[in-house]
Amino acid sequence: MSVLDKVDAVTNLAKNNEVQLLVFRVSNSEGSAFYAINVFKTREVVESKNHFMTQIPSAHHLLEGTIVLRGLQIPILNLPSWLNVNLTKEEIKKSNILICDFNGIVIGLRIMSAFRVIKKNWNEMHAPDSYRVGEDNVVINDTRLEDGSLCLVLDYEKLLADVVPQAMVNVLESPANLLDLDVPAKLMNGTVLIAEDSKTAQKHLSQIFSNANIDIKLFNNGKLLIDYIDLLGEDVSKIPAIITDIEMPEMSGFTVVKLLKSNKITRHIPIIVNSSMTGLNNKREAEVLGADGFIDKTKSHNVIPVIIEAMIANGNI
Repeated sequence: MSVLDKVDAVTNLAKNNEVQLLVFRVSNSEGSAFYAINVFKTREVVESKNHFMTQIPSAHHLLEGTIVLRGLQIPILNLPSWLNVNLTKEEIKKSNILICDFNGIVIGLRIMSAFRVIKKNWNEMHAPDSYRVGEDNVVINDTRLEDGSLCLVLDYEKLLADVVPQAMVNVLESPANLLDLDVPAKLMNGTVLIAEDSKTAQKHLSQIFSNANIDIKLFNNGKLLIDYIDLLGEDVSKIPAIITDIEMPEMSGFTVVKLLKSNKITRHIPIIVNSSMTGLNNKREAEVLGADGFIDKTKSHNVIPVIIEAMIANGNI
């Protein structure tokens, strides 16, 4: 797929509230689950046997080592082990490595086999509330394949936070970055609305805003945020800013931006897209739809300065 084809694909998916998922398995055992990841977070699948693994002393036990691929030193994370699946030496030889690019870094995930690519509307993606227990859950949402099989989308941000924490946001950098800024009274006295389905990202954002003594209200997906705004009536004018992820069940962040920016009552509210899908295509699409800013999740500590800049630009102070 050419660069232009990718841009068109992202644009069309955003307009239709759709997502393309690469479906894969981490084991060939009978009853092994199907898992999925957004296609636009992936680069390619390579055979494990064709790449020499260099181990890293004192590394996290899930960080198997690194391989060199097209001049890049790529860390390989043991996804099966993270999911409590133990592969035999023979299975490891037959396994593959899924090369991913998100949160601004390139990593490899050990998988057994890639199944196929599917297209889903975000309203076909559901938060697994019935079995999403505690803060240690690793499943972020699920959907169904054509034959009715359950397909699980994992919280890959939690995986990174567990294994490569240095690749995640440093929440301690906020509010130090506010020292030379005039924080609008509307922001200090208001409540920022946040649509985010990752518990890991929710925790980071909560800490960042708590450090700055700014109130927030969290929603597990974009539809819940839109439903809340619809109930506010005239109080919608009190919202200082909105933050939204892109990938969420029920309604994507792109659809959130499109709906709010096409409504004369809400289009003045600054909307910041906070995503691990850091490719230029996604930043471009967010801008086209009317988002007032885009920030990588690894740089979420800078989200409040970005909000202030957007509030001033929109006259929403």
